[in-house]
Amino acid sequence: MTSTQVSAQAPAPQASVARRRRRLSRFTRRDIIILAVLIGLPVLLDIALIWGTTLTSIGLSFTDYNGFSSPQLVGLHNYHEIVTIYEPFWRAVRNNLLWLATLGVFATPLGLLLAVLLDKRIRFTRVYQSIFYMPVVLSLAVVGFIAQLVYSRDYGALNSLLGRTADPIDFLGDPSINIWAILAAAAWRHVGYVMILYLAGLKSVDPALKEAATIDGANERQTFFRVIFPTLRPINIIVLVITVIEALRAFDIVYAVNSGRNGLELLSVLVTANIVGEASRIGFGSAIAVILLVTSLGFVIAYLTQILREDRR
Repeated sequence: MTSTQVSAQAPAPQASVARRRRRLSRFTRRDIIILAVLIGLPVLLDIALIWGTTLTSIGLSFTDYNGFSSPQLVGLHNYHEIVTIYEPFWRAVRNNLLWLATLGVFATPLGLLLAVLLDKRIRFTRVYQSIFYMPVVLSLAVVGFIAQLVYSRDYGALNSLLGRTADPIDFLGDPSINIWAILAAAAWRHVGYVMILYLAGLKSVDPALKEAATIDGANERQTFFRVIFPTLRPINIIVLVITVIEALRAFDIVYAVNSGRNGLELLSVLVTANIVGEASRIGFGSAIAVILLVTSLGFVIAYLTQILREDRR
């Protein structure tokens, strides 16, 4: 390598630094302050409200803190008590699993079916989309209040439709059926969410794939399951992760109905009941929150890993 080539290559990093400095010099002090506020403030809020509280909960989960006395380290005692003595925990786990099964086995396929039907461009398809998507814009707390109007023992619409006004069914008070009543309301909202996701995926499918399958003699069912559905793999992963997270973070609807008691216990409700409830067992409630966090992180990491793989491809 000649000295001319060496001298030509050496200033390259310096030139890059110089270009960056020139770009920064274009910003005035006022621009830098505005950028610092717009970027720095959200970052600080995220650190304080999300990561700060998360790390604090993890730390408190190893203590007996009750909000009054100074916290004392108890090691894994809270976790041991949760899985061995605290009976509501396993009932909440069962209800969360029922939530996941209902959304995954019934609500998600129904949302996919509606998306396939609406993708056929039938008459009034926009109207149907709006009707099915409307519950999604409502918070789960509002859905809980609507569920009270439907399922209430004394003034519920469902008892009136069933002609049980004289001997009404206590849909929300009977522990053997109230979880199913609430799951029906949660599934009603989830169907519209899944429908919109799959409808967007179906709109992006190349029509040439359908035409090629038709030319090869495939019927409509074969075309969907062998050609179209495999191309929806990224949407399937997103729907799966969203369904799992929805099942784990379910809280609003049961808390709006009866504060998550009488058979409607969920992990998120147990966290709230122990931390801000009458029990004031902040360390114990934090341990339940950490269990919920670790479970959720497993699915979130799987989702992010899949997204990164798709980007690399």
